[in-house]
Amino acid sequence: MSETYSIGVDLGGTNLRVAAYDAERGFLETLVLPTRLSAGRDQVVRDMCEAIKGLRTRDYGCRECIGIAIGTPGPLELPSGILRRPPNLPGWDGFNLKRAITIALKSEIVLENDANLATLAEQRLGAGRKYGVVDLCVLTLGTGVGNGLVLNGKIWAGASGMAGEAGHVTVNNEETLPCGCGSRGCLEQYASASAVIRMARARFGDAGPSTAHEVALRARSGNPQATRIFEAVGRALAVALAGLINTLNLPLYLLGGGVCEAWDLFSPSMFHELEQRSYLYRLTKPEVLQPTHLESSKTYILKAELGSSAGLLGACVAGLEASTTLSAPGKELLASQ
Repeated sequence: MSETYSIGVDLGGTNLRVAAYDAERGFLETLVLPTRLSAGRDQVVRDMCEAIKGLRTRDYGCRECIGIAIGTPGPLELPSGILRRPPNLPGWDGFNLKRAITIALKSEIVLENDANLATLAEQRLGAGRKYGVVDLCVLTLGTGVGNGLVLNGKIWAGASGMAGEAGHVTVNNEETLPCGCGSRGCLEQYASASAVIRMARARFGDAGPSTAHEVALRARSGNPQATRIFEAVGRALAVALAGLINTLNLPLYLLGGGVCEAWDLFSPSMFHELEQRSYLYRLTKPEVLQPTHLESSKTYILKAELGSSAGLLGACVAGLEASTTLSAPGKELLASQ
């Protein structure tokens, strides 16, 4: 039996999830708190750190906590841990989140983009393990659109930690609606749950469906307006995926997040558009789109395996793999206060 555990944190715009995790038993304990963004970033950090400290007081059968990892919405500059105009964390621009948490906990931590951690979890515990894949790309279709890359079994963070922002790739040059990132026509404006709701209000008015799930129910009942919304989602995803496939030539691209509950509604238009957009996909399209095993030299686009727990699982895995020594910060850190 393992004698160690990690603590993982998934910092979301709505909820803050904190868990103790053991590689053999999985989650030992999970806490779910509201993310009190309106109270300010310092309060969110306090809430997070108090939850972490609470879990560290448990022994979980004489286990030792060997690492703490936290996933946050990006863009996140690494290794400094400074947030750079995160669209889903208003008022956090320039905030050194890593330093704030390290000082509060008096412990070293791992801080990473939440979509990267979800991708790590999929590679270690989900589709990557299922199909034996070490290179994969994930798009998470939630409130926004996250993106992560794992290459050769390791997170690809880029030169400054901000790789994996395909949610802000332009998929519609005629779009006039601004995105939270400061651009226009981003994938996030077409393939996120927020985008589905926005498009539904434009078509149905304020009395229309208020969640992406409700829009999907209308589409499945045969409503043509709702059906067109998910066709638009599929086309937008195809534009982004075409760029990723043509650039990266990976064997596996996964789509996760709540919008993927409507896979049957958006995937037909996605695959149709993708064949028009990507010559590389046309050359490497598999015969079976939902396989039991992956053919070599083919390009697969599948639903992610781990659901809403992927980000939290990825943080826990990163904490275990980092094996960070939980000790007081060094002189350099203290001098920066």
